[in-house]
Amino acid sequence: WAQPEWSLKPEQPELRGDLTDKFTESMYVLANEPSVALYRLQEHVRRSLPELAQHKSDMQSWEEQSQGAIYTVEYACSAIKNMTDSSVYFKSIDSLLKHAIAMKDQLNAAQGPKNPPASS
Repeated sequence: WAQPEWSLKPEQPELRGDLTDKFTESMYVLANEPSVALYRLQEHVRRSLPELAQHKSDMQSWEEQSQGAIYTVEYACSAIKNMTDSSVYFKSIDSLLKHAIAMKDQLNAAQGPKNPPASS
């Protein structure tokens, strides 16, 4: 069995190391070739994109729900503020009603009893 001319003979270890180093360097250069990097990037995007799209959709949905909740809270706060501001009007109405009841009681007292109780 004859060795090819290009094969390394055992007595040439320095050539074997050089050849191994050159081969390793070549593999490193090929592995880091920009087109390989772009291919890896494309693979990553293809794998990650559906999940990222779902997250985006979920975030948009949560944002819409949050905006609705914020609107509801702001509307409730506005209603409470308006009720607080209207307390002045309710106090005025209360005062006028008390005054009207007092005047009615005075009129009733001034007129005396309308129908005296019937004697039996």
